[in-house]
Amino acid sequence: MLEQDRFLHGFALLLCICLGSLLSGIAVSEIPLGSKLSVGESNSWVSSNGDFAIGFYNFPDQPKQFSVGIRFNSKSVPVDKQTVVWVAGGDVTVGNNSYFQLQENGQLVLFDALQGEEVWTSKTSQLSVALAVLRDDGNLVLLNENRDVIWQSFDSPTDTLLPGQRLSTFRTLRAASQNYVSSLYSLYMNVSGQLQLRWESSIIYWSAGRPSHSNLSAVLSSDGSLQLVAPNLERFWSVFGEDHNDTVRFRFLRLDVDGNLRLYSWMEVSQTWRSVWQAVENQCNVFATCDQQGICAFNASGSHVCTCPFHHAVQSNSKCLVSSQHDCKPGSIMVEHANMFLYGIYPVHDFISLTSLDKCKSMCLSDPSCTAVTFTNDGSAKCRMMKTQYVSGYSDPSLSATSFVKRCSDPLAADPIFPLKSPPQAYKEPYNICIPCLVGAASGTIFVFIVIQLGMGFYLYKRKNIYRRLASLAHSRPGSKCLIILSFTEIKELTGNFSDQIGPKMFKGALPDKQPVAVKELEGTIEARKFRAAVSKVGNIYHKGLAKLEGYCCEFDHRYLVYEYAENGSLDKYIENPTLAERLTWRKRMDISLSVGRAIFYLHTECREFLCHGNLKCENVVLDENFEAKVKEFGLGMLYGEASSRRASAQKDVEDFGKMVLTLVSGFKEVKDVLDWAYKEWMEGNPENVVDKRLKNEVDAEELECALRIAFWCLQADERVKPSMGEVVKVLEGTLPADPPPPPFSCLISAREVEDTSESGSEV
Repeated sequence: MLEQDRFLHGFALLLCICLGSLLSGIAVSEIPLGSKLSVGESNSWVSSNGDFAIGFYNFPDQPKQFSVGIRFNSKSVPVDKQTVVWVAGGDVTVGNNSYFQLQENGQLVLFDALQGEEVWTSKTSQLSVALAVLRDDGNLVLLNENRDVIWQSFDSPTDTLLPGQRLSTFRTLRAASQNYVSSLYSLYMNVSGQLQLRWESSIIYWSAGRPSHSNLSAVLSSDGSLQLVAPNLERFWSVFGEDHNDTVRFRFLRLDVDGNLRLYSWMEVSQTWRSVWQAVENQCNVFATCDQQGICAFNASGSHVCTCPFHHAVQSNSKCLVSSQHDCKPGSIMVEHANMFLYGIYPVHDFISLTSLDKCKSMCLSDPSCTAVTFTNDGSAKCRMMKTQYVSGYSDPSLSATSFVKRCSDPLAADPIFPLKSPPQAYKEPYNICIPCLVGAASGTIFVFIVIQLGMGFYLYKRKNIYRRLASLAHSRPGSKCLIILSFTEIKELTGNFSDQIGPKMFKGALPDKQPVAVKELEGTIEARKFRAAVSKVGNIYHKGLAKLEGYCCEFDHRYLVYEYAENGSLDKYIENPTLAERLTWRKRMDISLSVGRAIFYLHTECREFLCHGNLKCENVVLDENFEAKVKEFGLGMLYGEASSRRASAQKDVEDFGKMVLTLVSGFKEVKDVLDWAYKEWMEGNPENVVDKRLKNEVDAEELECALRIAFWCLQADERVKPSMGEVVKVLEGTLPADPPPPPFSCLISAREVEDTSESGSEV
């Protein structure tokens, strides 16, 4: 009942589906070419038994954003319980007046009227599709004249499996997005026959099956069991729900937003969905259950809650961060937390060593970058050291682990200063004093003193007002979604009159709370209204792979942007400098590629409105104190009136990303000089020749193959075959295979030269 109540609480308001959609849905056995569903008409296609329907729906907190999905449609299931089991394009949403159509060429298309273009297709226009059918099992299929299946929704699941549906090798379920941010939780079927629950593709917190069989699939049976089966239907692993073999009309398996995999059954009597099995019994064992909201524990009723034991941390937006320890002049102390296990989540790779508890504690205390450690005293004697503010974990009285969190010790009171006794003065004879001289000197001194005081007072008054305003802004900034609006005088104060230049028109500065910032100077000719509109849009975007815009200056002919500061500077200097390049290990280069890819994917699909970068290159990727990549200067094309279609802008970012990946692999900054050579080496079976010679023997051959393939696909001259950033990210995550790409560069330059020539010719 606990899981049932929790599910109802989370999904009672899942969908806002108009009753008209039920009335307008017509049970049809076939969906002919040209059929269309639209937001305005609230119509739907229904399976012949009426159990499933496909149509537009939206969420209560997104009244103007719609998705196309297959949902339960049975009359025995109330409207508010008709759960969506498949979504076209995953997290893709469209605006009013949009439509979903089976075109005459046999391709399913989701058209966004707001953007004026297609945002998802089934890519079946050349496959002789004759009709579509929504089958009674909830599978939407496209068939040819011979009734062969050309495409089916069962092959591209989103977060749910229905009975009979298979999750084959390299396929993935991804939890639904939350708060407009793509979920980091996924269920993945690897090539070795293991079913894995992952967080950000690098942390596996649950697995099923033995890593000894290939070509297995996960399948949900109608009797309520999850199985791993071979192509010949031989079963290698299975797990059963509580109502296994009971008569249940509807079941489904879903990866929920909290990262747990659950099997649900429809209870006719209570008219509710009931969780009859879940992969991780202890929710606190799901990695990053609390994310940035503290650590996971259980309350008296047995429900998991997120608590923040780091009472000294400044909390904003419900975040619970440990101290950064960058400026701890009084010294540091280690605060003990018994029966608590901690781990870093951004980044996730903690340093683990075998040592004693006291040594574990002292190692962190002596390391300025260490924020917390956990000693596992269950006999393993493992010391886990974290070097990030983003720390999560779980706590339980039975847990054999002790954690220590570093914090600044309280400063000591200043020693009182006592006046020193003057030594006894020797007796001296009095001497004559010139009274007029003394009066004149005193008057002049007083006058000069008054003038100096007035001048200094005026200067300090202005300076105090500036710092008082900056301090108030800095104090209000945590938890505030508003950008700091600064005057030009305040910009000069922040940057020390532009004394520390860290790049072209880029200066380092610091807020009154000593938080460093990077200040970017832009052209003063940018129209003020356009500038404010653009920075307001960019300032509302937050992603851990994007450099946060903190504030701006728009005063007279001054235009400045204030970004969060990245300690290790831009990526390009590490590519160019032979010494610094040694810090760019193969692992780090692949991490940077994935981080940048996710950031661009977020701009393209996860923001309320599509946003492109427009100028993605190594100079616009910076590395923070943890050497994590952040993309900066995104969306600046809006400031210069650059207008292009959404598709063209997205493809420009994809091409630039391909160049960056090839740069990271090869070490060559000018990619256009090595395109043909790199592809030739890869085609001839010598991909290792493309690798940066400054890298040691640490390159993973499988990752190299994956990186080169996706780079070559991104750099295809034919725009129609370029992948989306979503597909790029899945390939880099290892959840989507990449086919061998065709030669991408043969007409890349020539085509552009022809285009440039034609444009110049038309002008003549």
